[in-house]
Amino acid sequence: MLTLLEPESLYPDTALEQRILGDTIRILQGNAKKSLLELPQELCDQADALMTLRMAVPKEALDRFPKLRVVLRMGVGYDRVDRAECARRGITVCNIPDYGTEEVADTAIAMTVALRRGLPLYHDAMRADPPCPWGVIRSPIVRRFRGQGFGVLGLGRIGTAAALRAKALGFRVSFFDPYLPNGADRALGITRMESLEALMRESDVLSIHCPLTRDTRGLVGAAALAALPEDAVVVNTARGPILDLDALEAGLRSGRIAGAGLDVLPVEPPVPEPALLQAYRAQEEWLRGRLMILPHIAFHSPEAWGDIRLKAAETMRDILVRGLRTNVIPPGSD
Repeated sequence: MLTLLEPESLYPDTALEQRILGDTIRILQGNAKKSLLELPQELCDQADALMTLRMAVPKEALDRFPKLRVVLRMGVGYDRVDRAECARRGITVCNIPDYGTEEVADTAIAMTVALRRGLPLYHDAMRADPPCPWGVIRSPIVRRFRGQGFGVLGLGRIGTAAALRAKALGFRVSFFDPYLPNGADRALGITRMESLEALMRESDVLSIHCPLTRDTRGLVGAAALAALPEDAVVVNTARGPILDLDALEAGLRSGRIAGAGLDVLPVEPPVPEPALLQAYRAQEEWLRGRLMILPHIAFHSPEAWGDIRLKAAETMRDILVRGLRTNVIPPGSD
């Protein structure tokens, strides 16, 4: 009998997982709060498979699991798993790529809509002391959707969902994704760009949806941001380190970038706080109404949390019981 370890005790019981996995898989729960290193060694010794939501899986944690065959990251991103070390040890790594797709795309579009219609701008101005005059505030952030370029960086599941939503709102949608086979642009009725710079030139709104890999870390830096049209908006619901926060701050301070919506930051929680976040918290006048920051919750809904649990159990069943390769991340894909 194989043993599956859920180290965080995410749920009050394992009835759903046991029903899906059947009686050939034993499920154990741990009580780790911040790190796999907190687990008793006797639990680690028994684990053939590990599924974790919040815990990083570095080499020093892997050292504690002598029997480990599978690591499941209960989410889309897998950058906190030491995949090179897993590959060296013959450990399969997989994720859940199809949960939260709608929620993250909806959040990206919601931030785009809010910023381009000036909702944070007016919200902040109306609660100021004294409040703003009753009327229009002239700001380059406010634009009509139709005819504006909406650039999608990474046309995976979430990027595709965001592209379709933006297209329905009247945006002129384009994307850059060098890993996508030909034809996606034809199927969706959007425009494919052959380079990052070409995408930037067409993006009055840039929406970031690529995974964090060695190729995408710092991808949207000063040079990329400088290629955006004047008064562009930048939205990041993917991973914080993809976007250079200092370069974004410089673009916002200069006025060249009109606004930004960030669900993710390079370090989470942001300690120490980067300069842009300090200005945001201090409600500095130059930034007022131009920046939205969320605490990495774009994925959240009760339905999405249910999907995480269900799809994690189904993925483990496919790999451990049925011998399939469902949601397996190839070792060289980052």
